[in-house]
Amino acid sequence: MTSPLTLTEAAAARINAIAERQQKPAILRLSVEGGGCSGFQYKFDLAQAAEDDDAVSETAGVRLVVDPVSLDLVNGATVDYVESLGGAAFRVENPNAAAGCGCGSSFGI
Repeated sequence: MTSPLTLTEAAAARINAIAERQQKPAILRLSVEGGGCSGFQYKFDLAQAAEDDDAVSETAGVRLVVDPVSLDLVNGATVDYVESLGGAAFRVENPNAAAGCGCGSSFGI
C-alpha cells in the first residue's frame, strides 16, 4: 500500500548508512506508542521487511513503513533527519499533532 508519508533525502541517506553499518535492509519502521511528555511518542526501528498491511513510502531506495494503527496518527507526516549544534536526530513533522514537546519525540492529538 502506498503511503501518505514523506521520507526526506537527508533521512533516507542516514537510514541507508545505519542499515549498511548494521548489515540490515534499508527499511525504517515508524510507529507510535502511548507515553512521552505529550501523550504519544514516536518509535524508530530498522525492519527486516514490510508487513502486508503496512503503508510504504520510498525515497532513494530506502523504505519507510508504518503500521495501520500508527498511520492514523501520522498520516501526512514528513520524516526528516536534522543535524544541529544540539545534536542529530530523526524529526517527524506531523500535521495531526495538536501539541508537541521540546524534545521533538512526543506529541499530542
